[in-house]
Amino acid sequence: MTPMELVGSLGIVGYGLGAIGPGIGVGLIFAAVIEGTARQPEARGALLSTAFIGFALTEALAIIGIALAFVFGFTGQ
Repeated sequence: MTPMELVGSLGIVGYGLGAIGPGIGVGLIFAAVIEGTARQPEARGALLSTAFIGFALTEALAIIGIALAFVFGFTGQ
């Protein structure tokens, strides 16, 4: 049987590793917006609105990841 402290710590470490993907995704989204705005400044509004939708979807993955880390951390799975 694994102690509760160890299971909780592993859940948080797992979330940290799972947050790498959304972190890279958000960086790529806004890097593309900056590059697109530099190439075509008049398209800034359209690019930003699309970027915020992509940002919200990408961050949803991180929120699901932290919810699962808490669920598995407290249930001892």
